[in-house]
Amino acid sequence: MAGSVYKIIELVGTSPTSWEEAAKTAIETAGQSLKDLRIAEITKLDMQIDEGNIVSYRARVSVSFKYQK
Repeated sequence: MAGSVYKIIELVGTSPTSWEEAAKTAIETAGQSLKDLRIAEITKLDMQIDEGNIVSYRARVSVSFKYQK
């Protein structure tokens, strides 16, 4: 029985409202071109600030998907 192989990539999603929306944006966008997404892990959260105000929430996400020959 052969095992499976998965590739892991890193994405950065952004949102003006929340880190949750930023991560969701990254996964939904990747899902439009990548097949068989399996696991997503949020590895870093940060914010872009301009003149003391939060401009954008950013989520760095590691995503695995099944490797296709």
